[in-house]
Amino acid sequence: MAASASTPHTTDFPAEGRCSYYVEKKKRFCRMVVAAGKRFCGEHAGAAEEENARKRILCPLDPKHTVYEDQLAKHLKKCNSREKPKPDFFIQDINAGLKDETEIPEQLVPISSLSEEQLENLIKKLRKASEGLNSTLKDQIMSHPALHDALNDPKNGDSATKHLKQQASILGNIEKLKLLGPRRCFVEFGAGKGKLSHWVDIALKDAEKVHFILVEKVTTRFKANGKHRKKNSVFERLQIDIQHLCLNKIPLLSKEKLPVVGIGKHLCGVATGSLLLKKRRK
Repeated sequence: MAASASTPHTTDFPAEGRCSYYVEKKKRFCRMVVAAGKRFCGEHAGAAEEENARKRILCPLDPKHTVYEDQLAKHLKKCNSREKPKPDFFIQDINAGLKDETEIPEQLVPISSLSEEQLENLIKKLRKASEGLNSTLKDQIMSHPALHDALNDPKNGDSATKHLKQQASILGNIEKLKLLGPRRCFVEFGAGKGKLSHWVDIALKDAEKVHFILVEKVTTRFKANGKHRKKNSVFERLQIDIQHLCLNKIPLLSKEKLPVVGIGKHLCGVATGSLLLKKRRK
């Protein structure tokens, strides 16, 4: 799609006296001057009328975006949500646990819908199942000097400060567990922009032979790993759900034979229970 007169964009209005045609490729309105009483310049008047008559429909692969109906076939071939060939490290449900259909309830119901008697029975079952387990959780809120300047930046808002404190605490805990060091591979699960790996790399400074694998299910913009150009650090992104990720088949891990440290700041979904702050040696 080269351009659109009606596509949503970040600039609310064209400049006064300028063309109202939005140039998608340049992410801005056309800057040509328009005649008195006109909305579009001579170059875009015809194209704007033509495009306004075209119908946009939801993409069948991802209803979060739309496409011109007459360009659907072309769009489906390049849509980011299209089915792609599976890499070797994709193994369906390898981390999803055993599936025993006899244990799957026929119908899930919210706890709020249970009667008082049903709720008391459920609590009794949970207490019995957890007997003997060491379920006492201890807060280990720490920090790390690598984030000192960032934490004290007066430009930080509440959200930025919150995330920096969390990242600093994770780094402090990694160091306490003696997992922060050279000659190893850090696998960040649910990496998003990769900020946690970014700070691990900063903390390691010029440590030798450090690799980062950033695992994220969805496409992410403004990736932090694009800023790294150090010769001793290697960054690789894998777009895959950890539910289907087989670490043993990742080429970098099978080739380098480095100890692996799994890290993560935010995870959700299947296969998240046993992946944080663990070290695996081949």
